[in-house]
Amino acid sequence: MDYKDCIKFANENPVCFLATMEGDQPRVRALLFWRADETGFYLQTGAMKELCKQLKKNPNAEICFYKPDQKGGTMLRVAGKTEFVDDVKIKANALEQRPFLKGLGITAPEDANLVIYRIPKGVAYFWTMENNLKPKEYIRFGR
Repeated sequence: MDYKDCIKFANENPVCFLATMEGDQPRVRALLFWRADETGFYLQTGAMKELCKQLKKNPNAEICFYKPDQKGGTMLRVAGKTEFVDDVKIKANALEQRPFLKGLGITAPEDANLVIYRIPKGVAYFWTMENNLKPKEYIRFGR
């Protein structure tokens, strides 16, 4: 498995779980993942959300993608430091691909409430019941 497999798996299984930290307490929530490509794993949130505040205070995060099946499924876990992306073209693309954002009152890419963040560098690994007890085979990605 390589980074291209990670990109494909994340894009095909967009319901994911994101873990952040609030002080010494982990916080996990289910999210609808936006996209992955050669530059990282991209998500969006609102500036007013606790998630955004947590990532500003501590950028370390982990995303878990899961594809169920009869054998226990497959998970992809991606860990790294998030970075905020302040690019109007990327934000415009998010608004175009995610029309539900307009229902939340975000109608322009310049809206300060639209926050795009990504994990551009880190480690990932795939988990299955088959490799459950084996040492993790990490896939390093990013610059």
